[in-house]
Amino acid sequence: MEISSILQGGYQHPLSRSWQQNKTLTKSMLMYPIFITDDPEASTAIQALPGQRRWGVNRLEEFIGPLVNKGLKSVILFGVPVNCVKDPVGTSADDQQGPVILAIRKLKELYPSLYIACDVCLCEYTSHGHCGVLNEDGAINTLPSVARLADVALAYAKAGADCVAPSDMMDGRILAIKRKLIDVGYGNKCTLMSYSAKFASSLYGPFRKAAGSAPAFGDRKCYQLPPGGKGLARRAIRRDVNEGADIIMVKPGMPYLDIIADAAQIAPDHPLAVYQVSGEFAMIVAGAKAGVYDLKTMAFESAQAFLRAGCTLILTYFTPEFLDWLDE
Repeated sequence: MEISSILQGGYQHPLSRSWQQNKTLTKSMLMYPIFITDDPEASTAIQALPGQRRWGVNRLEEFIGPLVNKGLKSVILFGVPVNCVKDPVGTSADDQQGPVILAIRKLKELYPSLYIACDVCLCEYTSHGHCGVLNEDGAINTLPSVARLADVALAYAKAGADCVAPSDMMDGRILAIKRKLIDVGYGNKCTLMSYSAKFASSLYGPFRKAAGSAPAFGDRKCYQLPPGGKGLARRAIRRDVNEGADIIMVKPGMPYLDIIADAAQIAPDHPLAVYQVSGEFAMIVAGAKAGVYDLKTMAFESAQAFLRAGCTLILTYFTPEFLDWLDE
């Protein structure tokens, strides 16, 4: 054999194997998605998402406290209104007594150093279940949609959110939100993380059941990206960088590793996030239960794939497990 043919000597030890990775998973790379409902005493299991629950604001300390003690650094909040009145423009999304704003204030009071991101969307709060304001024919009405999303983002920033993360996929919403944050004095106080390349995926089912956010009619294929739309994803990433996004996100993760790699090249100076979505999580858990593989091994393999593709931040429901596994 040629000398250059021998590679195994470079990874024959567990430590030298770790040196072959460009990035190693750390607790600071993890952001935990949590569901906040408007029942303040709620702790309700989500059947479609193993181990996950909907939480009321009065139960957050018992839930989040042990995780903070294990090294949890950041969360992203999703509102799950059960008792509010839904309307065509999602009026309840920025209700000062709504679940997200109350949760921001509570978590900031309990854990001042915990980084709090908030998903910004209207689908959980609209009567039609779509992510923006609609025209009479059911199509997206872009300008009022963007204006409404900017109002919601600002309300979360004012409540104390460290980061606002619009997931709606409306055209121009990053520019509108950034402009509003700057104009009201929050441009340097609140991070703007864009779901830049969010695809119309079959992997959102468990989340939609958890958040009650399925559309009442039609689907979201006219504003979320088509799964084969590589060029569209690249254009969306460039657009959001130009409109002022501080962090770029790709969603889902595993089926779109090529898009993550593209994003790392298009926006090399931006942090790059990936959302390991509910369906990905549920599949990995189901496979482990069926004996296909070991859960811990597969969870780490998926995280390493994201890091290898270029991510610096992973939104994952495995966060509580990773907090334990990374201490082993």
